[in-house]
Amino acid sequence: MNPRPIRPLPTRPAGYVELARYSSLGRFWAYLSSAERAGREVRPMRGDAPELCRRRVTGYAMPGAAFLLDTGRVSQSLDDGFETHPALLALLAGDPGPLRAELNAHFELKVDFVLAFTAARDLVVKPEFKYAPLVRGLSDLPLSLPLQTRRLARDEVHLLVQRACGLA
Repeated sequence: MNPRPIRPLPTRPAGYVELARYSSLGRFWAYLSSAERAGREVRPMRGDAPELCRRRVTGYAMPGAAFLLDTGRVSQSLDDGFETHPALLALLAGDPGPLRAELNAHFELKVDFVLAFTAARDLVVKPEFKYAPLVRGLSDLPLSLPLQTRRLARDEVHLLVQRACGLA
């Protein structure tokens, strides 16, 4: 493992979600060491000093996560530029089932995030979730389709972070 970070961020950066208020440096370290034991890549953010309490965690993929898809955003993109695909036609008719089945069969959710500890003793995370194909070219969904997660509640983000770190 990299040297343990000991200097908290002075403030919570924009775009970060609070995981725990009045946390501890030990808890931050526990997340990082658990993530490494679970086979995730833990590395400092580019440009950060090694002692700064902010790390990028990558390498966890969750199959069968189509239930987290923002179908509203997909529908809106179809209104702007129509694409033909049986699952997309079903979505336009109000049935997201075929699109979710296609995603579950051919895509996984990459759960990457930046974990940080602040001077106010907050454990915060910046989620970077995206759908990625299991095998390129296997799915015939259009590449321009915005496959993004819906806006997740804090508890949902926390659970995904815990699963990525091997704590849940």
